[in-house]
Amino acid sequence: MANNPQIMQILLFGGIFVVFYFFMIRPQQKKAKDAKKFIDELKTGDKVVTIGGVHGTVVSIREKTLVVEIDSSKGVRVVFEKSAISKDASSRLTEE
Repeated sequence: MANNPQIMQILLFGGIFVVFYFFMIRPQQKKAKDAKKFIDELKTGDKVVTIGGVHGTVVSIREKTLVVEIDSSKGVRVVFEKSAISKDASSRLTEE
């Protein structure tokens, strides 16, 4: 019976790790995987929002960067790193 408290302590730490994994680590990994998939699937014409809040339309895609047109009436285009693209904004830009 002397080993029983040690086994319980190991099980407690194991349980804490499992809970930590499923509530903290796994969701972050899934979120990162989804973000990478979104960036890899970007194509010309997609409406996007950058991490800085700039809304625009993808004009061209390069290896690590892409060109986003932020004002179509004046032809204003800006080059962004792919990692600076936050999310799809198709529904937002059509509503304005």
